Amino acid sequence: MPIDGTTDEKANPDHLGELDAERAHLDASRQDLARMRRRVESLDSSDAGNWVSAEILDATLAHRLEQLADDPEVPLFFGRIDRTAAAGAESFHVGRRHITDSAGDPMVVDWRAPVSVPFYRASRTEPMGLARRRRYGFSHGELTAFEDESLTDAGPTQEHSAILEAEIERPRVGPMRDIVATIQPEQDVLVRADLSRTIVVQGAPGTGKTAVGLHRAAYLLYAHRDQLTRRGVLIVGPNASFLRYIRDVLPALGEIEAKQATIAELVAIHGTVRTEESAAAATLKGDVRMAELLRRAVWSHVGEPDEALVVPRGSRRWRVPASEAREAVEGLRANDLRYAAGRALLPRALAHRVLVQMERSGDSPDDRVHDAVARTKPVKDYATALWPDLKPARVLFRLFTDAAWLAEVAAGVLDEAERETLLWEKPPRSAGAARWSLADLVLLDEIADLLDRTPSVAHIVADEAQDLSAMMLRALGRRSTTGSLTILGDLAQATTPWASSSWADALAHLGKPDGHVEQLTRGFRVPADVIAYAARLLPHIAPDLEPPVAVRRARGDLTFTSATVVEALETALDRPGSVGLIVPDAALATVRAELTEAGLAFAEVALGELSAADEETEFDAHLDLVPASLAKGLEFDHVVVSDPTAIVAGEPDRETGLRRLYVCLTRAVTSLVVRHDGLPEELGPEELTGVPQSDDAKVDA
Repeated sequence: MPIDGTTDEKANPDHLGELDAERAHLDASRQDLARMRRRVESLDSSDAGNWVSAEILDATLAHRLEQLADDPEVPLFFGRIDRTAAAGAESFHVGRRHITDSAGDPMVVDWRAPVSVPFYRASRTEPMGLARRRRYGFSHGELTAFEDESLTDAGPTQEHSAILEAEIERPRVGPMRDIVATIQPEQDVLVRADLSRTIVVQGAPGTGKTAVGLHRAAYLLYAHRDQLTRRGVLIVGPNASFLRYIRDVLPALGEIEAKQATIAELVAIHGTVRTEESAAAATLKGDVRMAELLRRAVWSHVGEPDEALVVPRGSRRWRVPASEAREAVEGLRANDLRYAAGRALLPRALAHRVLVQMERSGDSPDDRVHDAVARTKPVKDYATALWPDLKPARVLFRLFTDAAWLAEVAAGVLDEAERETLLWEKPPRSAGAARWSLADLVLLDEIADLLDRTPSVAHIVADEAQDLSAMMLRALGRRSTTGSLTILGDLAQATTPWASSSWADALAHLGKPDGHVEQLTRGFRVPADVIAYAARLLPHIAPDLEPPVAVRRARGDLTFTSATVVEALETALDRPGSVGLIVPDAALATVRAELTEAGLAFAEVALGELSAADEETEFDAHLDLVPASLAKGLEFDHVVVSDPTAIVAGEPDRETGLRRLYVCLTRAVTSLVVRHDGLPEELGPEELTGVPQSDDAKVDA
């Protein structure tokens, strides 16, 4: 879109007065934010009435103080909208949080507020009541420039926004940051999607799908504060390092309510991962057929009455025939109750039949008699024999150790070879001694839900969801039975044997078959040359997906070398911004030693939990050493991918290996160096032709 002009210290000196006025507004906004914080600090809970109210008020005030924190390095606003006279002729500065002056008038409006929508979506064809849109350039929190875009003038619309482009390409070191200043119209539509809608964002590398999901969480927390705070928002990532990478995005937007977890952490209530298993076993355990197998296994414990229930009471003995007991069991099962709920209700259902007999004999039993009969030992023992108490670990332990029972419940579901895959070669002594895998814990979670309903949260954002098995998706779905989800992923980046084959299948497993799938293909982050080179793999790994299209003017730097890893890093390390060295997992120790011997300072991206000191430095170093298996979802200004052939060979099959390589090749924001001694044939020659780019390779303002 056309830009009327950029004003900074070196250009348009006649407009420096307006730049000074904007700086004054920024200073005043900071003073008002400080005033708002001081006001909160002046409040106390001494007049709360009781200690419970005081605790709640203290927590509320502490939360509010966190929301009002001011980082001088982060600009309070990044844009301004000027309405036309017909729309009120008002101006609003758009920023990360709402700030008012002492009279209550807005100094900055929250980017999530309805008034801010035109900043992201207005165009010359649909100005949405705007006369002008202004963007600001900042350096270390200081306002240095602004751009004005008229939305009422006629003329061509093929120019670009230099400020927007600079913000996207600005070098960074550290965890992922928000993109609130650069959200594009198609992204904004997804961010503001209604809470009731479950959406899937199929996003090619560099399209901002992760940021869209996190910003949607921030928007929903703003628009539905009470509901979401009460019922919870959950961010689910593929591993702990990824969650550490995105940890600062929501707090930067003033949101600290959302919880973050991996799938392993969600199911950790059933135990810890203590063993690895073959890809074949994990894939089978992730198959949706396991849901039917486990359902049968649980409900097979409900017995068939073969003798009457006899209940002594006073001088009488009341007899419930086996046929009536059978009706009681069948009636409860017909209500589609959870197993534990049915078990809890069976004694009362049996007691009811005793009370019917009492009434027929002339007695007038009341609810107290009903309760007393249900609690008698004969009734409880009879009910327990029919409907025994179950524990998830014991059910799964029996399935994996009792071949005859497994064959019985798996009839028509699994074949003999698959049953053999599930059975343990060397069974542990008991369920308590079992060494569970991650796939096992997911099965335990399924069993637990068959026994007792899993609590639901209001909204779940799940990233890299293409790598989740059907049973993992079911684990997410049951945590959102009364809520909605934002599912983020890229089928071309699926790198697990149990990955989803389609988003329609994934939505079905989540229990949200009516969910909406939106495909993002406009790449704002990955340079054109880099994305074009990586896209050569798409015909081999995801032929049905639209290839990504670069919308940045900068084509990026793509180079190839057969030098050593240390030599390949030299140019990247001399440039500003973060550097990611992505290596095959098997080469991690060797490369670590090479970097150490060369005296290069680096941090290492790790799978598990880190010490406090290591967590502080992860992603904050100039150079990060990244195993290929943990590269997914990360971004670096400059990337060196070492030995692509070995990255492919490190996976169980070639298609998965090529997908892993596709992930690794698309982590760069500015430059990519491919260090190799021979490339996979699917990548073809090093020369680039037919680089896909959008019209004029622009970034729309």
